[in-house]
Amino acid sequence: MKSVLEGATRVVVKVGSSLVTNQGQGLDNAALDAWATQIAAIREMGMEVVLVSSGAVAEGMKRLGWKKRPHAVHELQAAAAVGQMGLVQVYESCFSKYGIVTSQVLLTHDDLADRKRYLNARSTLKTLLNLGVVPIINENDTVVTDEIKFGDNDTLGALVTNLIEADVLVILTDQEGLYTSDPRKDKDAKLVSCGQAGDAGLEAMAGGAGSEIGRGGMLTKILAAKRAARSGAHTVIASGREKDVLARLAKGEIIGTHLAAKTVALVARKQWLADHLQVKGEFILDNGAAKALKMEGKSLLPIGVVSVSGEFERGELVGCVDHNGVAIARGFSNYSSIEAKKIMRHASGEIEAILGYVDEPELIHRDNLVLL
Repeated sequence: MKSVLEGATRVVVKVGSSLVTNQGQGLDNAALDAWATQIAAIREMGMEVVLVSSGAVAEGMKRLGWKKRPHAVHELQAAAAVGQMGLVQVYESCFSKYGIVTSQVLLTHDDLADRKRYLNARSTLKTLLNLGVVPIINENDTVVTDEIKFGDNDTLGALVTNLIEADVLVILTDQEGLYTSDPRKDKDAKLVSCGQAGDAGLEAMAGGAGSEIGRGGMLTKILAAKRAARSGAHTVIASGREKDVLARLAKGEIIGTHLAAKTVALVARKQWLADHLQVKGEFILDNGAAKALKMEGKSLLPIGVVSVSGEFERGELVGCVDHNGVAIARGFSNYSSIEAKKIMRHASGEIEAILGYVDEPELIHRDNLVLL
């Protein structure tokens, strides 16, 4: 078996707080410099790299003179706002030694749940990669509420992996990988070198909370691998303390835990659509349209829609139900609810005459539709 990173062309690397901070005493500049060196090395191997980095809150705590991580959300947000300045400053300095331009991208989970913002973020990140830039991503802790309580950059790394259709998500931590049980308590615990992302047995093995500085335990990493697999991406969970860990993984060495995705990218993307987005409205279909979707793998045309419910904009997720109200599919609508009501029961060739323009001949293209 070889490393899932070998041969990858687009990689998301997530480094945890313990790997970029000095025992909670702000940023470890030498550590950040080492990550820049390793990322520069795998870029030379032909890989595009997006870096998801923790550390802003810890650096903010140092700058504000706080010895203990606060619990109040507004204080965490203040620490993140202060610390983000130092985090980006150090990374920019470290990468510039290799002639690498960096960018800062702050995201929330909501940015990737909203279709318009999702597409904007996707376009921006892909453009940055095409320009040879290394995007440095962090959760926008200054404005989020629930997410910041968990320090869940593992999940953010998986969402970014799906967003840019990366080949591999590499989660680097202060642990060697997933063990069959807690190695701190069980001397017989064994490292799980390889497995299947989404295997329920792996979740049962995963332990609890992380350190006082970071909040991502092993379970969040296993769940992140499961999420990344929905877009066909493999995951590596490995110790960032290993010397030249990224280059060694890129050369095929097995380090840590490698979790393979069992689904191909297109199927996985549709699975992600089905599981994780809330529908904004519904198309009620006639029997012919329902059959075309379920049996023939066709796109949804306006002539097959007998009714439209809910309010939604172009690009938002809409459910498709048959005349009995049974949900059969969902997908991204090419038209708003107002437009869809005007063109339903009409042939695609009539759209321009009705609306004065035509965006797409389909209400939902089959590539943006998933059967339930």
